[in-house]
Parts: sequence; C-alpha cells; structure tokens
Amino acid sequence: MTRFAFGLGWRIAAIVVLTGTVVMMHVRQTNMLWLFSASVIILVLSVNLYQYVTGLNRKLTRFLESVRYSDFTVAFRADNNFGPSFRGLNDQFNEVLDAFRQARAEKEANLHYVNTIVQHVSVGLLTFDANGQVELVNQAALRLLGIYRLRTLADLNATHPDLAGLLQSATNSSVPVAYQTGTDGELSVRCTAVRLRGRLVTVASLQNIRTELQQRELDAWQNLTKVLRHEIMNSITPIVSLAGTMRDIVEMDLVPALGPDSSATLPSFSVASSLTDLRDALTTIEQRGAGVMQFVDAYRHFTTIPQPVFADVSVEALLRNVAQLFQPDAQKGRISITTASPNLAIRADTAQIEMVLLNLVKNAVESLEKTENPAVRIEAEADGPHVIIRVSDNGPGIEPEALEQIFIPFYTTKKTGSGIGLSLSRQIMQLHNGQLTAESTPGQGSTFRLVF
Repeated sequence: MTRFAFGLGWRIAAIVVLTGTVVMMHVRQTNMLWLFSASVIILVLSVNLYQYVTGLNRKLTRFLESVRYSDFTVAFRADNNFGPSFRGLNDQFNEVLDAFRQARAEKEANLHYVNTIVQHVSVGLLTFDANGQVELVNQAALRLLGIYRLRTLADLNATHPDLAGLLQSATNSSVPVAYQTGTDGELSVRCTAVRLRGRLVTVASLQNIRTELQQRELDAWQNLTKVLRHEIMNSITPIVSLAGTMRDIVEMDLVPALGPDSSATLPSFSVASSLTDLRDALTTIEQRGAGVMQFVDAYRHFTTIPQPVFADVSVEALLRNVAQLFQPDAQKGRISITTASPNLAIRADTAQIEMVLLNLVKNAVESLEKTENPAVRIEAEADGPHVIIRVSDNGPGIEPEALEQIFIPFYTTKKTGSGIGLSLSRQIMQLHNGQLTAESTPGQGSTFRLVF
C-alpha cells in the first residue's frame, strides 16, 4: 500500500506543480512552445493517474470475465509490489480461479466417467429435446437400431419410420412400449421426461427383449419336458415290465401246458389261438412301451446341454468341416461355401456350433429331395460387430404358420423326426449369446441365420 500511495502522491504532485507552472507561463506570456510542452506533460500525467487509480476496476473486470468465460488460466500478480493489500487481493483472486478450475476439472472428470458408463451398458440409451434433437446416444442404442450415428429423431425415418413417433408419444407413458425391429429383435422402449436447466429433455431406454423372451420360453419348455418325461417314464416303466412278465408266463407256463398230452377242457385249437393272440399283444405292448421310453429318454438331451467351452474358431475352417461331412452332396454341386474373408473368426464352442450347422444343412438337404437343380448355400460375413452365417436352400420353403412354430420343442414338419433339432440349435446359440432366426418364402426356399 505504501508504494501505491507513493505512486499516487508523486503523480498528483507533478500535475499540481506543472499546472502552476503553466499558469505562471501563461501570465508572463512565455514562449508558446514551452507552454504547449508543459500542457502535454500534464495531459499524459493525468491519463497515467487515471489508469493508475482505475487499475483495480480493470482487475475486477478481468476476473469476472475469466469466471464468465471459464478462462481460468489468468493469474493476478503484476501489482504484488504495491503492498500487502494488493498482494492479498491478488492471492484471493488466484485462489478463487483455482477453485473454479478444480471444480471444472472435477465436472469434466465426472462427465467423462458417466459417459463411459453410459457407453458400456448393454441397455440402449438416448436423450432428445422437444425439437427431436438427439443430445446423447450410446453404442448399445446404435447397435440395437442398426445405425452408426443419430443426430435427430428424423434420422430414424429411413430405417425405423414408426420409432420416432413412438419415442415422442411414449414420453408421458409410465409403462414400456414394445417395438418390433424386424425378424431379429423386439425392443422394449421406456421414456422419461426431465427438466434440464429449464428445458424439457426426454431420456429413452431401449432393450432387446427377444433374447429374454426366447430364454423364458425355452425354460418353460424345458420344465414342461422334465415333468412330462418324469410322469411318462414313471407310468410306462411298470407297464413294460408287467407286459414282459406276462409274456414270459405265456411262453414258459401256458404254452407248454397246452402240449399234445394236455387235458384241457376247451378245444386245444381255440386255446392255442387265444394264447398266440395274447402273446402277440403282450409283445407289441412291450415293444411299443420300450419305444416310448427310448423316445422320451431322447428328450433328456434337450434339458442337459453342457455349457460351451469358448475358443477362437476360424469360420472358413468350420464351414469346410461341416461340408466335408456331406461330401456326396457337395460333389454333386448341391452345397457351396462362401466366406467374406479368410480371417473371419468367432468365439464359440466348435463341437456345438458344428452340431447346429449339421442340423441346418441336413434339414436343407432333406427338403430338396423333390427339387430340380437343388442347391444349399453356406455363407459367412461380418456385419459391424456381428458375424453372420447363413444356411440357404432353394427348396419348397416353409409355410408362414409353420415358420412361427419350428423352434417349438416337439414340433416338426417332417414325417419322421423328434422335433427338437431346431430347438436344441436355438438353445445352443443362446448359450453363445447369439441368435438363430429363420426366413422362408413358400416355393422359393428358406434361410436360417446364425448371428454371433
């Protein structure tokens, strides 16, 4: 403060002295050049005094501008030599700016942290304002919608024309809304409106519930299969056992008793014929019962698929191994393999995926028995983060009403078959966090898609 007062004092004193000198020179009518020079010096000193006195105001202006525009790189220390009060004021300014700088850094770190979490969650999230301008969208939402960027809700019109209206209309709904994205997925859409700095912003969550629905359906079928298998086995086992015992009684006790020396009261031909019919009936009951037991026991595999052992699998090698098992058909040109890249690979259990592909190719080959120029195509390609394997045929196709049921356990469109092949295949794909879907046009063929 002493230096500030000293600087203020000598400037005022210089101005006063020079002003008196100018007055005296004017009274004595001194040389005008000296008079003009003294006046200029007074003007310069006055401007310097004004700037010197208003320096604190400029400092306050700079400080407030730094806070307003978040420019926290400014430092106040130029006038520290004016005394402790100036030094203390500068220190307070710098500490306030440091506090703002630290608060902004923490805010940016928290924003980065939240954004990282948002980008890594499996649920699709997006926010948009009242004008449909998208402010935030994570990769999960883009992946579920099958697009690579989203700036406004109007961008959805090309791929999902009904979704934009659904998002805006579901803002005030307290329950999730289902939206079909095609054959591969069904989204559960839930929207919540919030006020953000006076603006109305809608937060929407998108979740693919197709896999969850399929898993619950599969669990229900598995539980039903376990119950049916238990009840049927408990009922049929004693029937088969008793039928075998009764057949043994006929063979070992009754038939020998009706030999040539038998003294039976009934005509021997009638009794022998009845025993033959009884023996045939018991044999049929035993054989059919054993067949039912074997048939029911086969469904034990439907509920006991082991967990896959994952490894990096070359798609091209996998498809060639599958085609090798259908060599006669491949030699006739009925089976062709196409891979988009020789480096295409998936993370899977080789044995289980081979079983899925074998089942699909076998079904395709069997459907081509009455088709001219039969062909089965096995194709693999990368689609963004996914690897897709297609098994297609040019057979008679599948009727729409049957297409909706082919993945249901025990359902089959063939004269022979257990009806669990496609159910097992879909279960294996679900264990691989993948999807197995089917498309078919009657008279043109069918395509099964494995999405990894």
